[in-house]
Amino acid sequence: MTNKRPRSGSSIDKAVVDVWQRELGQLSSRSFAHRLGGSEDLVLRLDLYRKLEKHKGCVNTVSFNADGDILVSGSDDRRVILWDWETGRIKLSFHSGHDNNVFQAKIMPCTDDRTIVTCAADGQVILAQILERGEVAITTLGKHQGRAHKLAIEPGSPHIFYTCGEDGLVQHFDLRTRTATELFTCEPVDDRRRYRSVFQLNAITIDPRNPNLFAVAGSDEYARLYDIRKYKWDGSTDFSQPTDYFCPPHLRGNEHVGITGLAFSEQSELLVSYNDEFIYLFTRDMGLGPNPLPASPVSMGSDASEIGADHQLAASPLAMDTDEKVIPQVYKGHRNCETVKGVNFFGPKCEYVVSGSDCGRIFIWKKKGGELIRVMEADNAIVNCIECHPHTMVLASSGIDHDIKMWTPKALDRAVLPTNIEQDLLLQLFSLQRRRTNSEHSGESSAPDRELLELILRFNDNSDASSDDGGDTASQDDLFS
Repeated sequence: MTNKRPRSGSSIDKAVVDVWQRELGQLSSRSFAHRLGGSEDLVLRLDLYRKLEKHKGCVNTVSFNADGDILVSGSDDRRVILWDWETGRIKLSFHSGHDNNVFQAKIMPCTDDRTIVTCAADGQVILAQILERGEVAITTLGKHQGRAHKLAIEPGSPHIFYTCGEDGLVQHFDLRTRTATELFTCEPVDDRRRYRSVFQLNAITIDPRNPNLFAVAGSDEYARLYDIRKYKWDGSTDFSQPTDYFCPPHLRGNEHVGITGLAFSEQSELLVSYNDEFIYLFTRDMGLGPNPLPASPVSMGSDASEIGADHQLAASPLAMDTDEKVIPQVYKGHRNCETVKGVNFFGPKCEYVVSGSDCGRIFIWKKKGGELIRVMEADNAIVNCIECHPHTMVLASSGIDHDIKMWTPKALDRAVLPTNIEQDLLLQLFSLQRRRTNSEHSGESSAPDRELLELILRFNDNSDASSDDGGDTASQDDLFS
């Protein structure tokens, strides 16, 4: 049985037109390269290029250098490895200096690939400098109380990066002085979660178009946006108040979800991945303002002028409505229940959204419209990390398996969606249903459940055997009873 998906036209035909336009001077070389590089045809031809095998534990982080020729990885084995991923050769392998699992490792830009920063389950933030003859100097820069999941490098800077941890703390690091500045400790927006000893942070990301802006997220439903220009470096002001909040309307007030992954696009769109839920894309006009509580009026006050004209987010009472214009794009189908999963954009103009899944697969959607176009078998267990090459249509993935998988568009045939995807979606539906029945609203049908069921029905409609077998068909009411 083949899962057919209607297409608006042939990507080959479009490529021919692009070549013709380029030859006539109607399409610039740069635009031609971007169109070709972001074509759906390449996404459908992604295939396993090679496995990078050396770690002796789960691989929790993969990241390319600025040129894209080196991949750095970190693992539960507490080692950091620099790979020539095209040949599979190890350029350098060293002990990270951490006492526990390495959660994030990144190469600082403009350092000749000799400066690496890491954070880990021991809470430490470590600088590794590669010296002559492959020797590595390890320096501890700071520490979180609890696990430190993520760090974010200021785009193009060889000196500045941020970290966040399960202690709720966000820190700013400057390698010129090797000092850590504690910016703030994140807190709940109201009293619902104040019974917890700390507010855990799982993700941090910086807007590449405006590096003054960064977002953090963790153990509640809100992604929080901050502007570093509002921070007073003498500590004279309270910087803990975000500039803006982002959350899908139906998840506001939901105590059973949290956020595991964040990513900014080149267009300053914010991608947010929820555990036990879906992935959402927010544009600038979808912000809830500096006070997200539904019962409170939203007012930017005098802060709006400080943010700058490039980030005047909508923060009027109209932004509180669930009108279509402020509903984020949603991406469905994967499962994010078991581990802290990242999310990312893919393509030269961020044309696609990619995520790992608890089912061991990689999911790829069109950013515009949210159509699921690729599901690739990857790990035996869970895929947590998806890293995109900075210049070409290449992916690196890792997770519970002890290897890294490199994906390139080398397949001769275009892939189709697997026919058993409906079964995985049903499993996700039942997982969401179990969570719902444990909540105080167990007698109601939740919006995410019904949306997922609609997705399953749409996949069934697109399959060859949608209703030809004459069997009984369960209704929505049957599944939610």
